[in-house]
Amino acid sequence: MNFTDLDEFLNYLYALPRLHQRGDLSKIKQVLNLLGNPQNKMKTVHITGTNGKGSTAYYISNLLTKTGHQTGLFVSPYIRQFNERIQLNGQAISDHDLLTEVTKVEKVLAQIRQEEPDFQLVVFEYEVVLAFLYFYDQRVDYAVIEVGIGGEHDKTNVIIPELSVITTVAMDHEQIIGPTLADIAIEKSGIIKQKRPVIIGKMPASVKNILLKKAKGLEAPIFELGQDFQLLAEFADKPLVEQYDVAMAIEATKLLKIALSEQQEVEIIRTTKIPGRYQVVQTDPLIVLDGGHNPQAIAALMTELRQKHPSKIKVLLGMMKDKKIEQVLQVFSPQEEIYLTRIDYHRAAEKTDFPTELQSKFDPDYWHAYSQLKASLKVDEILVVTGSFYLVSAILQGEEDAH
Repeated sequence: MNFTDLDEFLNYLYALPRLHQRGDLSKIKQVLNLLGNPQNKMKTVHITGTNGKGSTAYYISNLLTKTGHQTGLFVSPYIRQFNERIQLNGQAISDHDLLTEVTKVEKVLAQIRQEEPDFQLVVFEYEVVLAFLYFYDQRVDYAVIEVGIGGEHDKTNVIIPELSVITTVAMDHEQIIGPTLADIAIEKSGIIKQKRPVIIGKMPASVKNILLKKAKGLEAPIFELGQDFQLLAEFADKPLVEQYDVAMAIEATKLLKIALSEQQEVEIIRTTKIPGRYQVVQTDPLIVLDGGHNPQAIAALMTELRQKHPSKIKVLLGMMKDKKIEQVLQVFSPQEEIYLTRIDYHRAAEKTDFPTELQSKFDPDYWHAYSQLKASLKVDEILVVTGSFYLVSAILQGEEDAH
């Protein structure tokens, strides 16, 4: 099948199933095998974690790129355009290159369907295959790969990385990889590989031993935040959760034996832009967008805002209905004004998914809700938009269109 433009391909891609009946990696491995297993022909860094995996991936990618390495980055979700999922040296894949790789994948799928007429990849598998193919064709020195969900059964878990990173373990996606915190830790530990080093971030004591035991069983050298490496004083002005991500990224470059001076580290980290994470779109009065979508991420965001900007905070919250809405709402203090909205997406929480006492604060038009709040902000007030990367993406696009 040939596609004339990106939109045509994306319509096709998003019509694919989201899940297989069996949650194993056999189908993606079958396709990659026929493509010559490109994922085995490059050095990779594999990153998982409930929070911080995207930021850590961006930091590692930029540290590698700025030290002269051809670097691939596979992340999700995207903020402005699909192409951001697959990046080379900080630049999103072009439509032309993406469609070139799609043609190769379609050729292999047609080949498989001669024997198995109903064979299909799920959406995320297709994206992963495209990323590995592109990175191989571009002869990357390193590919930094962020998991979709979990670890052991994630479709990216077809690599033997130079290094694995587990940033955090908390309750999220437990209907898929839970139900308990221990189950989630076991699933995430699936990216630890035999004799390959693993960086472990700030962990609840209750699950740390699960990760340490898995690493020891695989003779994987362990580098633990707070034990083997520390937060860096140079980044003390960053939100605490970002300090964790920075420390892990810099530790990763040390383990990869990337030569970096302290001055280079500071300069590269300072110039790394992480879309949709503590993104300031206006300074006076302050408007911050953050794609945090679970209680831990939003609690960290609000702690940071209260400490650095002890002003009146207004929150525009839009969430997916399968997230912990009640627990997220408990994060906010009584003096913080909560406003609710949604984007046009099948998983987006509706008015009735929120507690009755807050339903009067619900505006189904996210741009109307945002514009009204922005216009009414006083000098000493802060507006924070959070709860979903989809909402943050929509607001950012609206801001760009407005300018």
